[in-house]
Amino acid sequence: MKRVETGRYEMISAGGQTVRAFVPAPLPPVPPLAFEGRLQQALEGAGLAVGRLDGASALLPDTSLFLYAYVRKEALLSSQIEGTQSSFSQLLLFELDEAPGVPIDDVVEVSNYVAALDHGVARLREGFPLSNRLIREIHRVLLSRGRGSAKAPGEFRRSQNWIGGSRPGNAIFVPPPHTAVPDCMAALERFLHAEDDGLPILVRAGLAHVQFETIHPFFDGNGRVGRLLITFLLCHAGMLSEPLLYLSLYLKQHRAEYYALLDRVRREGDWEAWLEFFLQGIRVVAEGAVETAQHLSALFREDRERIARTGRRAGSTLRVHEALKARPILSLPAVCERTGLSFPAVSSAMDLLAELNVVRELTGKRRNRLFAYDQYLALLSEGTETEAS
Repeated sequence: MKRVETGRYEMISAGGQTVRAFVPAPLPPVPPLAFEGRLQQALEGAGLAVGRLDGASALLPDTSLFLYAYVRKEALLSSQIEGTQSSFSQLLLFELDEAPGVPIDDVVEVSNYVAALDHGVARLREGFPLSNRLIREIHRVLLSRGRGSAKAPGEFRRSQNWIGGSRPGNAIFVPPPHTAVPDCMAALERFLHAEDDGLPILVRAGLAHVQFETIHPFFDGNGRVGRLLITFLLCHAGMLSEPLLYLSLYLKQHRAEYYALLDRVRREGDWEAWLEFFLQGIRVVAEGAVETAQHLSALFREDRERIARTGRRAGSTLRVHEALKARPILSLPAVCERTGLSFPAVSSAMDLLAELNVVRELTGKRRNRLFAYDQYLALLSEGTETEAS
């Protein structure tokens, strides 16, 4: 539905130029959303897919294994949208302190994202409200190390920013003046907590994401926090028991349409077109997560059965296999620590796993060898390939 612009412009001076900064109107949209036709179908399809994902997570033999891997995949994808070039394997190597030749700033950013997500989920589980205070905490963790650490982590911006272009005068979009950010974010917080407007939680998440991106309250990290906000909303509302739904892969694959629809909301008030796109993304991503979980469960089961058929070496090898399920790249000493097995037993078990083509030795060294659970990594890495690779 075409409305009018979903906010107002303020003339500001920035970078020696006078430019128009956009201040969004508070949510929900006026006039109300038109739930009919394709938008209603998209809402129903997304809701069913999220329900199936939440149900599938309860059926996983060990949800924590899938969550560990899936959170890192999301961190990688979300950071790639911002321009990082690290790979899934590089992130895991970094976490092992075994990352020679890795672009360290890129991997630190991805690692920070994992920490920010973990922090947010932990706070919500403590009963802390989804609020501006929590959003600032998440941002502080996200920018705690690396390139963004000098850009006021955890603080709303105190000067003008812009999106695209080399200066405000040729920017694609100029967010609200910094003086308007506190009021805009207070209004967004009220919308997050509203219970009397009848909006489904998936719709509330889609509206809140656009509003956050439009306000752009931080100097850096807005895109990553805005994508995290979607998942936190679904967990906070009880629609997901585990943080297993992330839109970054979908947004990466449809980046041009995503940005065009955000602009269309601001200029024309066409929330319905955005929401149809957003809900379709929710459905696609939820269905993909269920499929990935099923493939991983099948892979683990098949490899376990193959190991069990190897005879007397199977016992220790199965324990090593369990360690690799928890962390798909490991050194031999790390496996010893995780399993309690001796070094010779672990070395023999890993050699057997290599013979079965379950693992691959990464380093080519006689000492300090690293092993990767190859098919596991391949499943997790789907869609994370960088443009440079």
